[in-house]
Amino acid sequence: MGDSADILICGGAAIGSAVAASLADLGHQGRIVVVEPDPSYARAATALSASGIRWQFSNALNVRISAYGVEVIRELGLTFREHGYLYLAGSAAQETTLRANHAVQRAEGARIELLEPGPLAARFPHLEVGDLRLGAHGVEGEGWFDNMGMLAAFRARARGAGVAYLRDSVTGLTVAGSRVTGAVLASGARIACGAFVNAAGGSGAEVAAMAGLVLPVERRKRTVFAFAAAHPPEGRLPLMIDPSGVWCRPEGEGFIAGCSPAPDPEVAADDFEPRHAEWDAVVWPALAGRSRAFEALKLTGFWAGHYDMNTIDANVVVGPHPEIGNFHFANGFSGHGLQQAPAIGRGLAELLAFGAYRSLDLTPLGYARVAEGRPFRERCVI
Repeated sequence: MGDSADILICGGAAIGSAVAASLADLGHQGRIVVVEPDPSYARAATALSASGIRWQFSNALNVRISAYGVEVIRELGLTFREHGYLYLAGSAAQETTLRANHAVQRAEGARIELLEPGPLAARFPHLEVGDLRLGAHGVEGEGWFDNMGMLAAFRARARGAGVAYLRDSVTGLTVAGSRVTGAVLASGARIACGAFVNAAGGSGAEVAAMAGLVLPVERRKRTVFAFAAAHPPEGRLPLMIDPSGVWCRPEGEGFIAGCSPAPDPEVAADDFEPRHAEWDAVVWPALAGRSRAFEALKLTGFWAGHYDMNTIDANVVVGPHPEIGNFHFANGFSGHGLQQAPAIGRGLAELLAFGAYRSLDLTPLGYARVAEGRPFRERCVI
């Protein structure tokens, strides 16, 4: 092989660039190469994301990962609409879940308040609360931020430290014994490597298969709808998650909204056709039922993006494969990739540079749980 890299990263969007930038921050001296097929990132989950960050997870480690992410967003000086998330519970089971999650979040220092229907109506008077039992509102450290600003900052830090970005695609991997020795690119180029990082998003399972590895990650499509309200609610509005699963948040002068579809099949890599029927069948009815302010809406735009969904437990798989030890995963974020990029990028960089995690112990998110069929579940997936 003509070219070589100490660390070869497959995928240069938020995750791959976070790893590269963190390696640079740690003073890694070896050559780092990032292979990215589309430097415009037009169809990357980073670009198509709703760009939210929240502490409201059911898993304590995910709460810590978000806390780290908020620190980085603030350090980078990114635009951060810190309006919070508002989860609404309409059933006894949903209320029980919110209360259990709240205990986990508070134990990790999250500023989340529980609101009974009366206080909920007083805080957000546009909401219909007659069918609600509880709300959980993030007072601090939750909201949405500049997605492409984060990516640009990571790329700039990486490239400033000498990280090479190649416009190409990984089409094959060479494996000798218990190591990946290099990659074959679509251009025909070959790159030898000391370590390989799979940050390929929705293509993560295909990249893992190139090394003979199984990764339980599937592409799932999510449609986002942009709309204007004839009589929009007043005040500082959070990202609201209705008991139906429909979510909505302000965006500029209007709003964006979406839902987790049912059924939710795996989709092809080039399938970015919005599911238009979700607007009339699911999203608009839920919004109109939750607020009179959302009865008269005008659809102004829409787009679709992909989740790299971990079908075992909706949590990222990060770190080395137990048998091919220099193949490192950063896959299966299940819709949380952008907000988790700072912590996962830093953690994986520490593992590559020092052989151990230093900032956060991400060991529970390793591949071992996949191999053993031992889910590390996250219940709060939007």
